[in-house]
Amino acid sequence: MRRCLVACVLCCLTMHVRAAELICAGGNEVFVIDAEGDTARKMWRWSGEDAADIPAEARRDFNHLDECKPVDNGDKILICASNGGCALLERATGRLLWRARSPNAHSLALLPHDRIVVASSLGGDHLEVFDLSGSMTPVCKTPLHSAHGVVWDEPRQCLWALGFDELHAYTLDAWESDKPSLKLQSTHPLPDQDGHDLRPVPGTQELILTTEHTVQLFDRETATFKPHALLGKEIGIKSVDVHPATGRIVLGEWGPAIRLFEPSGKIQFKDARPYKVRWLR
Repeated sequence: MRRCLVACVLCCLTMHVRAAELICAGGNEVFVIDAEGDTARKMWRWSGEDAADIPAEARRDFNHLDECKPVDNGDKILICASNGGCALLERATGRLLWRARSPNAHSLALLPHDRIVVASSLGGDHLEVFDLSGSMTPVCKTPLHSAHGVVWDEPRQCLWALGFDELHAYTLDAWESDKPSLKLQSTHPLPDQDGHDLRPVPGTQELILTTEHTVQLFDRETATFKPHALLGKEIGIKSVDVHPATGRIVLGEWGPAIRLFEPSGKIQFKDARPYKVRWLR
C-alpha cells in the first residue's frame, strides 16, 4: 500500500511538472507554451494587432512587447511594451481589463488599492503608478534611471525597483488618498551595471536579478548581493524566473530559443524571439 501511495505521489508530481507552462513575450505577441514540449506549440496567444478592444490608434503601442507577468494564479496577465503599451488581460478570454501608456515600459506590477506600477526605462527614467479603475494619467511618479524591474513585496510592504546601477526599495505613502506617492526607503548599488530583470525567488527571502554580465541574488533581510551559484557568469540575460513548486529556472535571451536549468533543457522557436519568459502560475 505504501509503495502504491509513493508511486501515485511521484506520478502526480511528474504530471505537475509536465503540465508546467511558460508564458513568453516578444515582438508583437504574448503566448503560452508547454515547458516540456519540443515543438514550442503556442497554446494561447494575444497580440495588440488583432485584439478587438485595442483602438486602432493604439495598436502600435503593443509592438516590441517586453514583459508578461501572470497574476491572480495565472487568471490574469500583465503585459507591456517598449513602444509604451501597458495592459492587464484576462487570460481565459484575452479581454482587456486595463490599458495605459508609459514611455519605454519594461515591467509592471500590481500594488495594493487596485493600482499598477510601471517601470519606464530610458526616455522615461521613472516609475509611474496608475489606478486600475481610473484614467490613463498616472497618479504619481518618481525618478529612477533606466527603470527595468519592479516587484511588490507583500510581507515587507514595500516595492523593489531595479534601475541601471541601483536597486531601490520604496514604501507606499498616503496610499489610500487620491495623492499617493512612492517614498524611497533604501538604495543598494548593484555589483554590475545595466540592471535588467528582477523577480522574487519563491519560498525564500531572495530576489534574483540580471545585469549586463551576471545573474545575482539579493538577500532582502541582509541587503547583500551574491552571484547565483549556477548562473552567476551568464551574460546579457533579459529575463529569469524560478518555478514556485519545482525550482526549475528559465532564461530569456531575446533570441530564437530559451534555456532551462535544474533540469537543463532548451526550447527552440521557428517564428518567435522571446524577450521575457515567465512560469505561468
